[in-house]
Amino acid sequence: MPAPGLVFKICPAALWQEAEAHGVFTGAPVDHADGFIHFSTAAQVRETAARHFAGARNLKLVAVAAAALGPALKWEPSRGGDLFPHLYGPLPLPAVRWVKDLPLGTDGAHAFPDLD
Repeated sequence: MPAPGLVFKICPAALWQEAEAHGVFTGAPVDHADGFIHFSTAAQVRETAARHFAGARNLKLVAVAAAALGPALKWEPSRGGDLFPHLYGPLPLPAVRWVKDLPLGTDGAHAFPDLD
């Protein structure tokens, strides 16, 4: 299984604000429907943004320490057979390393910060 230091979640800002208020993130509607919280690696997150969040504003990019999620983080095939990180359970906020805005650039694509 891949073992990156960080995995990433793209989240509407209002939903992330709720998570911070409650001390836990239980997922977005798509996560609830699929039964796990979707994450992407650094190599996958830009395509995730383009495919699933095209044109969306008021997003947050949440960086999470993969090792802090323990066995609840599973690596499963998804888009094109790539292994994607899926969290089966809530995201404990102490596992979050940073949260940054994910604005739209002048070209209409999301402008990503440094992913370290």
